Amino acid sequence: MTVAEPYLVQPAAGVYAYVQPDGGWCLNNAGFVTDGGRTLLVDTAATERRARALRDAVTAAGAPLPRTVVNTHHHGDHTYGNGVFAPEALILGHDNARAEQLAAGHQLETIWPATDFGAIEITAPDLTYSDRMTLHVGDTEVRVLHPGVAHTTGDSVVWLPHRRIVFTGDLVFAGGTPFLAMGSLAGSLRAMELLRSLDAETVVPGHGPLTDPSAYEATERYLRYVAGLAREGRAAGLTPLETARGADLGEFAAWRESERLAANLHRAYAELAGEPEGVPLDVPAVLRDMTALNGGTPILCHA
Repeated sequence: MTVAEPYLVQPAAGVYAYVQPDGGWCLNNAGFVTDGGRTLLVDTAATERRARALRDAVTAAGAPLPRTVVNTHHHGDHTYGNGVFAPEALILGHDNARAEQLAAGHQLETIWPATDFGAIEITAPDLTYSDRMTLHVGDTEVRVLHPGVAHTTGDSVVWLPHRRIVFTGDLVFAGGTPFLAMGSLAGSLRAMELLRSLDAETVVPGHGPLTDPSAYEATERYLRYVAGLAREGRAAGLTPLETARGADLGEFAAWRESERLAANLHRAYAELAGEPEGVPLDVPAVLRDMTALNGGTPILCHA
């Protein structure tokens, strides 16, 4: 499978988004903030090769290599490249993101053994926070906010208030299907309210092209659609997969990774059953159901 090359977008002076098309499985976005003397990087990449390409993009933009890396959550497509930037860079993440990353280990190699991830050393955050943290890159204020359990239990939103730019991590997939298997449906809805309250102009999603706050409305419509499906399916005695197979995706049919509906219904069913938000699901069962919904074709890592 051939995809377009990564590219940089500069929404404000000293602020860059690093976009990896097409934003599918394992093709995440990153970004960096620099004043020419110091650089803060938001997320890394899924493979050693892609993380090194990201590093080259930082220096090609005239920025020094980062002294700080902020991980928006623990998933390997956003963190596997941490080791390319450490130990020169301090890795920052939420308390739970560190624990989740250490627990997950080399999970992506297990899911996608045919993918060449390169020499990946799991490099978890050195510095963690619980609620919020503020950093400064020159005169640019960078607020790191925990939205609660949403995409995962350890998400971080990176907000530049004076530039009105937000890096959402995987709270937003522009043109892609949200993924709730390791987080919470109810929490993801709350996270949309937090994002709205920031009043950003430019939204850098975890995957897909740069967008604007209209992405929150689209994401919320999908989340409420999943909640409704789950209530109906569970009341009818259907499994998450059966409910997903009978669903009419409507406006969401064109979004990437529609097979994630099966995983999202597993999460919605768990919450309807009274399980705590973020409680671990049976990951192999979730993967099997997504594969089944994908016509029996295993989901592919696009990196």
